[in-house]
Amino acid sequence: MRIHIQNHPDDANPKISLEQWRDAVARAGDWARELEVSLGSNDAEFAAGIADAKAMISAGRVVMNLLPAVPAPALELIFVTHAGVDSLAKGNYVPTGVKLLNNSGAHGVKAAEYALMAVLMLANHLPFFGDRQREGVWDRKLASSVAGRRATIVGIGAIGGAIAQWLKAFGMHVTGVRTSAEPHPHCDAVVATDDIDSVLPQTEFLVLVAPLTPRSREILNRHRIGLLPAHAGVVNIGRGELVEQEALLDALDAGKLAGAVLDVMIPEPIPPGHRLWRTRNLTLTPHMSAGDPLTYMPRSLDIFLDNLAAYRAGRALPNQVDLTRGY
Repeated sequence: MRIHIQNHPDDANPKISLEQWRDAVARAGDWARELEVSLGSNDAEFAAGIADAKAMISAGRVVMNLLPAVPAPALELIFVTHAGVDSLAKGNYVPTGVKLLNNSGAHGVKAAEYALMAVLMLANHLPFFGDRQREGVWDRKLASSVAGRRATIVGIGAIGGAIAQWLKAFGMHVTGVRTSAEPHPHCDAVVATDDIDSVLPQTEFLVLVAPLTPRSREILNRHRIGLLPAHAGVVNIGRGELVEQEALLDALDAGKLAGAVLDVMIPEPIPPGHRLWRTRNLTLTPHMSAGDPLTYMPRSLDIFLDNLAAYRAGRALPNQVDLTRGY
């Protein structure tokens, strides 16, 4: 089976190397040694590699920008090296009959550590102290332990479940929010998305990690921000569009929320002079919460090969994406 891997030269995320591919094949076992692979990093290498490839590994921007212009008659599988597929759902980028896979499961460890860090930062008033430092003001503000305090995680998939496990290890009461109220082993309670308003007034730390779909867009809107306690903090590592951003910034500037840590926002990158740069009690990071240069691509390749083994055996594909659903 021919597989083409395409790195995008302008992508700031980690790149895939042939050495990483060989290591992943060795981990997968003897069956994977028969696979043929090509690696490209420019348009010409993409056109040559995809011509007879049955599977393609790339970022979504390759699927959007390169694939529509190049014949790929043998293509059966596309594996994107990220979990979110909202950009691909906006157009007919995936050829009819081709199965789309994401790398859900590659992010859990790193993203969960980031979310834990962000919750601990909010609990210890780090966004507040960052503002005081820039102002040159000594202003002591004591903080309590997170043990026994309430966190709500919107999106209990691979990443959300890993976040819940960390927060539970620190003694927190964790509520999960997802499509159905099906229990989760690392949550004290789970509520359906339609019932999110019922848990927000008791939420001290709100973590957003849901995929972006028409239903989840601005799930944290102005009304729901108003339901959170004034001492609450917000963490967003999902998509910027999960939040009604102006409403969140209004609440932070007015002191109606204690703080926020955002790894995703609108727009990205943030232009000079944008309101995000000067909002009170806000810490920003440039969409890096899940990226680990040491492990991200090796884990992604392991996930791809697991799915490929299932495909060859005629089993369901664990990472197959339904673009109509959005994940």
